[in-house]
Amino acid sequence: MRVLITGATGLVGSEIVKRCQERDIAVNYLTTGKAKLANKENYKGYYWNPYKGEIDANCIKGVDAIIHLVGASISKRWTDRHRKAILDSRLETTALLHKVLKDNSHDITQIISASAIGYYPSSLTNYYAEDEKEVSTSFLGEVTSKWEVAVDAFSELKIKVSKIRIGVVFASEDGAFPQIVKPIKFGVGAVMGSGKQWMSWIHIDDLANLFLYVLKHQLEGTYNGVSPNPETNKILTKTIARHIKRPLLFPSIPKAIMALFLGEMHTILFESQRVSSKKVEDLGFDFEYYTLQSALNELL
Repeated sequence: MRVLITGATGLVGSEIVKRCQERDIAVNYLTTGKAKLANKENYKGYYWNPYKGEIDANCIKGVDAIIHLVGASISKRWTDRHRKAILDSRLETTALLHKVLKDNSHDITQIISASAIGYYPSSLTNYYAEDEKEVSTSFLGEVTSKWEVAVDAFSELKIKVSKIRIGVVFASEDGAFPQIVKPIKFGVGAVMGSGKQWMSWIHIDDLANLFLYVLKHQLEGTYNGVSPNPETNKILTKTIARHIKRPLLFPSIPKAIMALFLGEMHTILFESQRVSSKKVEDLGFDFEYYTLQSALNELL
């Protein structure tokens, strides 16, 4: 089997590449940097420039499936320019992939695209499953809903469409988790607001394995990429502090303070999405890191 991966060098993409290589799945990847092009039998790079509509059509030769991960980071201040980059980086890359498949012969049968739990409205009480009809009116709700619509267009090409709505990814070296731990480690950690907001998280190992599970079993539709046990911000913060033996000396941080520092991006810290993983578990996927404590034992 050979897969084409976008965002192959990112946090999630690099873990998926590693697991593909462990399973003798060959990888083609797309990059905007010509210096990053590799040409090995099981790991080949191809150039593209989505903003100019440029792509090396050879990237789809011999490919069975696409894993679509690329997108500008949401962890930068949401200026008007960056908001545009967040949305365009997802929609324009998706449209270019669609075009190259439409215009060229290929053997691709499935696309597995990242999405995010920002699709769901913020709620302290709801427990969201994939069949939820209401979409968040937030910026992230707009981004994820438009991205998913763009990915759904691949079904017109007789390609199976799979979407994974990813929660907060916990990895030791990169992403959100080190940023959560850092202030606690240095004695300035605190609960955000009331701390009642839910955080649906997933260990990086489980997320990478989930993408490959969907690939292996040709699962269509939408799946939540979250652990079975979400936690509130208060429990998460206190559990990390206890695990690394640091006191929480400061009171909770008001939402208005974080808005001053981070602008609209502060909503990431205060949105509450309690999201269910039951659908993919019922299809046989087993999580290695089922609870927060098991994840912390490995990450810390």
